[in-house]
Amino acid sequence: MKQHELNATIRKTTGNGPARVLRRQGMVPAVLYGPSTQPIMLAVNVREFEQTVQKGNIRRTIFSLNIQNGATLNKPAVIKELQTHPVSGRFLHVDFYEVDMNRKLRVMVPMVPKGKAKGEEFGGMLQIVEREIEVFCLPREIPEALELDVADLGIGDALHVRDIPLPAGVELPSGVNYTVVTVVSQKAEAAPAAAEAEGAEAAEGETPAETEGAAE
Repeated sequence: MKQHELNATIRKTTGNGPARVLRRQGMVPAVLYGPSTQPIMLAVNVREFEQTVQKGNIRRTIFSLNIQNGATLNKPAVIKELQTHPVSGRFLHVDFYEVDMNRKLRVMVPMVPKGKAKGEEFGGMLQIVEREIEVFCLPREIPEALELDVADLGIGDALHVRDIPLPAGVELPSGVNYTVVTVVSQKAEAAPAAAEAEGAEAAEGETPAETEGAAE
């Protein structure tokens, strides 16, 4: 996976007041930390950060942080937490986590069904149980997505996480084999909905006295 370069500067102040000043200046307060890194207080340009974020899913993006502090210090990192304003959506704070490019990490990757299940031709419906899969790999080997061929699935059939072809160097966590896609009968899907509707109609037909008696 390609690394996205992002410039950052050391900031000396902390707290809500200085953070608001930084945002008015077009900067986003940030911090970098990791298992062998003391927390470093940073600020990144909001426009540059937006452009980098728009290039791909930030949860699977490796950032190459160019930290300016007299000399330039380069640190590979992923976003651990991104705080945004609940209304405007503007960036409030970024937590970067330094990664070792030679050490595997856990990351969530999209699962993309490929083809049309044969069960759909007989009235079935493809049901995606898991849209993201946790994998274990080196940062540079994080896949954009994992494809799973569903063409042979009939009604009632399912595929599990162990059925997904994995690129070289990418592993699944040990001991997992949960269902990721299945083909269900539309009649089976409709039955619970009908039962719920009948239950709701029965409840509406009860008088207050009947309801109280049932509760007792």
